[in-house]
Amino acid sequence: MIHPARETAEAKDFARDRGIPHIIFPSDELGIPGFVANSPDRCYLCKHRLFQNLVEMARENGLKHVAHGANSDDLADYRPGFRAAKEAGVIAPLIDAQLSKEEVRFLSREMGLSTWDRPAMPCLATRFPYGSPITKEKLKMVENAESFLLEQGFKVVRVRHHGSVARVEVGRSEMGKIMDEGLGKAIVEEFRKIGFEHVALDLEGYVSGSLNRVIGEMGEKGADK
Repeated sequence: MIHPARETAEAKDFARDRGIPHIIFPSDELGIPGFVANSPDRCYLCKHRLFQNLVEMARENGLKHVAHGANSDDLADYRPGFRAAKEAGVIAPLIDAQLSKEEVRFLSREMGLSTWDRPAMPCLATRFPYGSPITKEKLKMVENAESFLLEQGFKVVRVRHHGSVARVEVGRSEMGKIMDEGLGKAIVEEFRKIGFEHVALDLEGYVSGSLNRVIGEMGEKGADK
């Protein structure tokens, strides 16, 4: 629910093509009160439950370790999920190997993986300002809006949900494209069908963790993606 359907489909295809056993289990993030309220520790609460479930599943299947994919660059970010991982005993091999995001991409390309330059796509909950309640309907609005932009050929997109306003972030190199009169009109029309009343383009372009600036103002550092 908090991840676009296309992400699940791509993960299934990747695992199937390489003969990797792949288990999908149901999760209920919207059943976590702090998650729905979208408090600043939303990520911790979600990852705490996720890692607990994964550790239990690993134990049932005779697996010794559970790992997550954070890299050394992530150590500079505000990542409350790290605390949940530590509490659950979940390891981070890429951090242990001191591999940065660019190094992971390089090695992925050397291994012939088609995902080597795939843009980051964190969960849809990161599109909502802290304190703005998260609902199934709002998540679907964001997913549909971002899917439409990706279908138009944009590589990196974020649709930030500000109530009736959709704040669109795209890569700076693609900002000229989105200002095309015909495409801009099509975007507005589609977003209104999705449920937004207004569509705004962020002139700063895509910024990792733009909604986490409030965390910095509270004396903490970093960013969700």
